[in-house]
Amino acid sequence: MKYIVHSNKNIEQAATDLEAAVANHSFGVLHIHDLKATMNKKGVPFEPECRIFEVCNPKKAFAVLSEDMDMNMALPCRISVWQEDGNTKIGMINPKPMLEMLSTSEKLSQVADEVQTTLTAIIDEAAA
Repeated sequence: MKYIVHSNKNIEQAATDLEAAVANHSFGVLHIHDLKATMNKKGVPFEPECRIFEVCNPKKAFAVLSEDMDMNMALPCRISVWQEDGNTKIGMINPKPMLEMLSTSEKLSQVADEVQTTLTAIIDEAAA
């Protein structure tokens, strides 16, 4: 259900390379949440670096939403870059099993499979 890879890069380089990989695969970054900064700003001491990227391909999103508007609650896709035990990780929840839990549509399953393949390639590219 999760796809996580380890990277030898520091968090800054991994995040920069993730942004580039997203663009290389015709997706866009809608927003980046800096979890550490947000938690600390709210008075919650949180030390690990964690950036959550909201990414989207408008054509794929249109295909999903045209089939089932309820799926807006599962969009956009999220890819995280974080540090854990001194290691940098990049990962996501796999879109295909997540959407299959929410819908029985074969069309949605096909689109989710395509998106999952692309997001896996993006993560692999960013981590290398």
